[in-house]
Amino acid sequence: MGLFNRRPKLPPADRPPLTADERVLAWAAAGNGEGDGVLVASNRGLWLPGRAERLGWHDILKVVWSGRELTVTPAETVGERDGGYLVVADRPAETYLLVDPGDLPHQVRTRVTGSVAYTAHHPVPGGAGRIAARRVPGVDGLSWTVRYDPGTPADDEAVVAETDRLVAAARATTTPADV
Repeated sequence: MGLFNRRPKLPPADRPPLTADERVLAWAAAGNGEGDGVLVASNRGLWLPGRAERLGWHDILKVVWSGRELTVTPAETVGERDGGYLVVADRPAETYLLVDPGDLPHQVRTRVTGSVAYTAHHPVPGGAGRIAARRVPGVDGLSWTVRYDPGTPADDEAVVAETDRLVAAARATTTPADV
C-alpha cells in the first residue's frame, strides 16, 4: 500500500476505550457507514459495534470473511472443570457488512489463528469435542478449553473423565521439557 493510499485514521468518536497497552491495528465501518458502528481490531482483541467491552482473540471461536461480510462466532463459558480447563459453547454468530474493509479481515484472521497454540478434535463417550489451547494477550501460559459437539453428554462422568485425560495428554505435549 503506497503512502498516498493509506486509510484515514480512526475518528476519535469511534475510538473504543483502549487500555494503556492496547493499540489499534485496523478498523472498518459496519453497514453503510451511517451510524451502524465501527469494528476495531487491537493487539488485545476485537471491538464490535454496540459492545462496551472487546472480545479477546482467544474468545473468538470462528471467523468467516465472505469478501463483504465478516461473521464472528464468540465463545461462551458454560463450565469450569477441575482439570484446569473451561467448557465453552458457541454464542450466536454476529455478521457485519464491511463496505470498505481495509486490513480488518486480515488482522482478525491473523490474530484469531495466532492465538491457537493447540487444537484437536477427539471422540468421547457418546460424542466428540474439540480441545484447544489459546494464547491470551498479557497472560503467561495457555488457556485450555473444550467445545463439545452438539448432542454430546457434557456432564456425563465418562465424558468428563475422558476429557480430563485428553486435556492432560495435550498439556503434556505442549509443555516445554525444561519447565
